[in-house]
Amino acid sequence: MRYYSTNNPSHTVSLSEAVIKGLAPDNGLYMPQSIPVLSRELIESLPEMSFREIGYAVIGALFSEDLNDEQIQELVDHTLVFDAPLVGVEEDVYSLELFHGPTLAFKDFGARFCSKLMSMLVEDKSQKLRVLVATSGDTGSAVANGFLEVEGVEVIILFPKGKVSPLQEKQFTTLGKNIIALEIDGVFDDCQTLVKQAFLDSELNQKLQLTSANSINIARWIPQCLYYFYAFSRLPKTRKKVVFSVPSGNFGNIGAGILAQRMGLPIDHFVAATNVNKVVPEYLEGAPFHVKPSIPTVSNSMDVGNPSNFPRLQALYEGNEGFFRKKVRGYYYTDAQTVEAIQKVKKQGYILDPHGAVGYLGLKDFMKSHPGYIGVFLETAHPGKFRDVVERTLGEKLVLPDRLAAFLKGEKKVIPMKKDFDTFKAFLKSLE
Repeated sequence: MRYYSTNNPSHTVSLSEAVIKGLAPDNGLYMPQSIPVLSRELIESLPEMSFREIGYAVIGALFSEDLNDEQIQELVDHTLVFDAPLVGVEEDVYSLELFHGPTLAFKDFGARFCSKLMSMLVEDKSQKLRVLVATSGDTGSAVANGFLEVEGVEVIILFPKGKVSPLQEKQFTTLGKNIIALEIDGVFDDCQTLVKQAFLDSELNQKLQLTSANSINIARWIPQCLYYFYAFSRLPKTRKKVVFSVPSGNFGNIGAGILAQRMGLPIDHFVAATNVNKVVPEYLEGAPFHVKPSIPTVSNSMDVGNPSNFPRLQALYEGNEGFFRKKVRGYYYTDAQTVEAIQKVKKQGYILDPHGAVGYLGLKDFMKSHPGYIGVFLETAHPGKFRDVVERTLGEKLVLPDRLAAFLKGEKKVIPMKKDFDTFKAFLKSLE
């Protein structure tokens, strides 16, 4: 299959180039030129299939032109080594727990898929592949752990100083080996801009083999559609319509859900739930899309004022703004509302992290005004990853999973850096 740039549909590349380059030369995001639609029979048989069997079918439909059956199976088996359980929280309200992977965040799925697919596709194994990653929290830890000690790969993670939770920081700043952490004196959007500038710099790309493992890379973005198929397959059989509420920052996750919908999964509606970084909810209410400086919140992984994946959402709805706004509803919430939701749901016996709390609120508000739905909100990280916020909110200590607690013992190693591109470029050139 060919992949086109969202900035220029006539510019197309192979799967290998789309994955290794990450970003199109015109700064666009790559999208599959055609989206396969799964048969009705396959969709109806999903409840009888395992997570991996669903993965073989979906990834096979997407990549069969470029990978053989053995490669597809190897890729899915490497990715789906942990579960994504659907947990009932209230009547008709379910949490899709995406935090059962190695770093306890939803990005473990995409990071494992991405590292494996890159290793399959990279042709010049004599030159080190350098993966540039901007993170507001979970991307850094998932990518660092997904690529740790992968031969021929060096990962450079840019994160905003003082704006990532201490535990998230520990997950990618203590690893060493082929993982380098750059502490940028700025916000997440500054980190993201530096990465994009590096990809567009001709001098750097002549000297270094650069790629990305952010959700701008299709190898990170596409596999996230798998857990929407899986969650749908595990919902109770009912005549009610299905809605997914996705806590959103860079908007790759909800985009993967819409991809699943385009492939035939009968999801009726999506909710884009954000914190007060509300660029997309305002757009969905009819305002022009307008980039804004990000605002710090307790749900820090969603503190994004310029969501990179927004062009993908437009592409998935084929530029039809009216249809886009009809099928995706946007809501945003303050820190006070987020904290209140964590407290409320704890009384029902379930502990939310701040991002899952935003997803829960969006789902509840949608269902309040749209009767006749069964809903799923995405719980994107283990509450322990945001221990300070959750413990302060609930007034009690959380018991951390062993693999989370282990990260706290590591020594933080970072390189402080200003947010200007010249400094970053000089650092990259020093790696030759």
